[in-house]
Amino acid sequence: MQVARALPADLQVLSALGEMLQDLNSELDDIAGLLRRDVALAARIVRISNSPLFGGGGRIASIEDAVNRVGFGEILKLVGTASVARFGERALEVYGIGAQTLRDNMLYSAIAAEAIARVSGIDPRVAYTAGLLRPMGLLVLDRANRGTLRPGQGYDAAQWDSYSAWEGSLFGVDNCEVAGMILEEWRFPAELCNAIRAHYLTKEVDYDRPLAVVLNVSNGLAHRAERSFPGEARWWALTDPKLLVAGITEDYIDPAIEEIEVAFSATVAALAM
Repeated sequence: MQVARALPADLQVLSALGEMLQDLNSELDDIAGLLRRDVALAARIVRISNSPLFGGGGRIASIEDAVNRVGFGEILKLVGTASVARFGERALEVYGIGAQTLRDNMLYSAIAAEAIARVSGIDPRVAYTAGLLRPMGLLVLDRANRGTLRPGQGYDAAQWDSYSAWEGSLFGVDNCEVAGMILEEWRFPAELCNAIRAHYLTKEVDYDRPLAVVLNVSNGLAHRAERSFPGEARWWALTDPKLLVAGITEDYIDPAIEEIEVAFSATVAALAM
């Protein structure tokens, strides 16, 4: 939790933004005021808002203009995209995950979860946020243990068939539980926190959480698109029970991957601006 509290303020902003978007009395000016509190985040939001992904066109120079351009419908995606730029700056050394691989998985998982949520009847904004923040436990465990592990104690795929098995042996807790604790600390919705805890679907009861299943299936798509992490591969088989809960069929998968790739490429281009 000490490591989590030292993370960039983007988590607090995303949590507060989610609450504001659920409040029918929130105004765009209120959202702009929230985003202005973090100068670095606001600057990234303004820069990214000028990309074709968010309307392009005239040059936006202020956070107010950026918020007004995208409106309530896309503001969470804009802020989430800007946040990935910060969280994806560092490799996860103890896991052997490169910075670009981390960034790509966060973005792909978020975009895929949003797409599947529209089909399954789940709030797409909640699904997008869950997909984006899903690896938060990996990120925090990496930061907490960087420089403290002995040689050979880092994750080794030849020795461990999953991150969670290695984490349980070394830390006594896995990344899903860590992510849930952190996101609860930052007052994210219980539905989101519990879905991330359960999204590996290791127990039958986990299938009773539709958002957890959507997260699992979205990462199954990421795995097929080669944008997943090696230590999680065992969890991502796209089985009939998962597809049934998510409300999709096997016929949905290949066209969905094509559409998600287009959105993913546009998002990466926006980050490069």
